[in-house]
Amino acid sequence: MKHPLLFLLAGTMLCVLGCGKSQTSSSASSSSSTSAASKGTIGVSLLTLDNPFFKVIGDTIAAEGIKNNYQTIVVSADKDVAKQSNQIKDFIVKKVSAIVLSPCDSKAIVPVIQEANKAGIPVFTVDIPCSEPGVKIVTQVATDNYGGGKEAGRAMIEALGEAGGKVAVLHFKQAETCLLRVKGFHEVIDEYNKTAAAKINVVTELESGGAKDMGYKAAEDSLQAHADLRGIFAINDPAALGARAALEKAGKADQVVIVGFDGQPEGKQAIKDGKIYADPIQFPDEMGIKIVMAIEQHSKGETLPLEMLIPTRLYRKADAQADPELK
Repeated sequence: MKHPLLFLLAGTMLCVLGCGKSQTSSSASSSSSTSAASKGTIGVSLLTLDNPFFKVIGDTIAAEGIKNNYQTIVVSADKDVAKQSNQIKDFIVKKVSAIVLSPCDSKAIVPVIQEANKAGIPVFTVDIPCSEPGVKIVTQVATDNYGGGKEAGRAMIEALGEAGGKVAVLHFKQAETCLLRVKGFHEVIDEYNKTAAAKINVVTELESGGAKDMGYKAAEDSLQAHADLRGIFAINDPAALGARAALEKAGKADQVVIVGFDGQPEGKQAIKDGKIYADPIQFPDEMGIKIVMAIEQHSKGETLPLEMLIPTRLYRKADAQADPELK
């Protein structure tokens, strides 16, 4: 028969081992939360969260932030500069570790970025740049919008063929990204026209707001002014889808080809269904990943390039038909 003291010692040892394991787990959890707190919060103000493109950026930044022990606050500026300015001021008051913006208006947002600069909070821009003098932006992570605009121009030439014709541009001049897209588009069309037998003429540029309802109205106005319109370049998928609805209502869906921009799921589905000819597609998830990576690098004192551009890829019907994510 074993001595009772041995049972007591064994029990004590088991308790110590068990309690030790539990304490380690608790310490790791506490250490994790302390680490998260030490890295602080990333304040993110995006142009809009109604557009799925920006929602993917926001969701990816939040997910990558968690992986890197940052908390995130993601808010929608709703294309309102005053609202975005107040959001940034709130981030400054909260003393966030970094601010990420897709500016509603690159010029009008300058004063509040300067406030963040004075507060010593690093500012990063995503998708829409702010290249104005007097502000300090750590880096800009964006699509190569100029290159994407060139791809859109080539897609329009391909879609119209040798017949050429009149084209409308559905713009969003408030966003610098869209200015770059339209610039690239024009340059390719202008170069093509130097040697083309039948030219492609951009006959109108109308404001689309980057939204379905305004895209619909802009396309409707374009058709009323130019009944023989043959092409529409819309600066994003919502505007392109609005334009398509206007063409269908006017009975001109077979007459006018649409080239969009973005590669949102709804836009890709429209390409598969033959409603949009092609899109230079963007990769918003890559933007979110690169932004958090840039914040991490900057926090370690690393020097970053002023701009990190992600190339687009032209997405046509053949791509859509082979896309497993579409129905």
